[in-house]
Amino acid sequence: MRASVLSGPGKITVEERPTPSPASDEVLIRVLSVGVCGSDVHYFQHGRIGDFVVDAPLVLGHEASGEIVAVGSAVDPARVGERVSIEPQRPCRACEYCRSGAYNLCQRMEFYATPPVDGAFSEYVIIQDDFAYAVPDEVSDDAAALIEPLSVGIAAVQKAELAVGDTILIAGGGPIGVIIAQVARAFGASDVIVSDIDASRRELALAFGATRVVDPITESIADIAPHVFIDASGATPAIVAGIDAVRPGGRVVLVGSAGDILLSVPSIAVREVTVTGIFRYTNTWPIALALLRSGAVDLDALVTHRFGLEQVQEALSGDGAAGSLKRIVHPGVARNSQDEPTGSESARTYGPRDGAPEQERNEP
Repeated sequence: MRASVLSGPGKITVEERPTPSPASDEVLIRVLSVGVCGSDVHYFQHGRIGDFVVDAPLVLGHEASGEIVAVGSAVDPARVGERVSIEPQRPCRACEYCRSGAYNLCQRMEFYATPPVDGAFSEYVIIQDDFAYAVPDEVSDDAAALIEPLSVGIAAVQKAELAVGDTILIAGGGPIGVIIAQVARAFGASDVIVSDIDASRRELALAFGATRVVDPITESIADIAPHVFIDASGATPAIVAGIDAVRPGGRVVLVGSAGDILLSVPSIAVREVTVTGIFRYTNTWPIALALLRSGAVDLDALVTHRFGLEQVQEALSGDGAAGSLKRIVHPGVARNSQDEPTGSESARTYGPRDGAPEQERNEP
């Protein structure tokens, strides 16, 4: 099979690698769609994220969907041919965290595209059978891949204990912030406020569930007094301002990745503000699929650019550029920059059998 391999900061090459063979409890998946995540970009640019260091060639990409083409001996062979969304992790299933249901905290976790575990910018991947979720025909390959970042949004809103009628403030109008806005509306928030310094991102947020937006450069959030503040920006000023703005008894969830921050412990203590974070997700795929089927969340419309396997370096280099929201790699489809659809033209689904484009259509 072909795989797009990170061999050093800023260097991606397409290599021939052996196609993996599924163990007894695994399935072999032909990859159809992979989203570009900020962590992929960070590994590409810097070769590390915190203590996770790329010290050997690594395949990036963990937001993935595909078609099951082979199964292990313990898996129902009827699964061959299923289109699936991949939960890209393998917990040990035996430690105290796994046994308690918090398998995202498993200290022996193997997660796609986290050194030394290869990810999904390749033609085939393997995953344990129960972490390959069948998707209905009405869910596109791209949307099936983006269930992974949707799961981050669901985990954040769940951790915030968002209640019907709550006001939520979200810092950051990028893909995760926009997804959180949609999830918050689906969970019953009455006022969904997105703060972002970029005017185009604020405009997008309004199209994806926000009831209002704020420019933090020119507008104060001090009087919003949200029940919930979720940071999806990773920007220190946004985090500090959001914690200060939340009402007494409010909840703060940190999703964005920031460095060390000096916080006012007395202010947090006196107001009894709960400050926590999330690390990935647990048991979110069934919820995500229900949200997609109901139409409460739209993932297809987030896609602004598509690339082939040979263009992964271009896909990673352009993340965050003007007009870019979600970039997708299709490992089985040959592309060049001139063929790249954008905006409303980007919602194209590829056939699950041979990788050839179906008739192009606009998705909702």
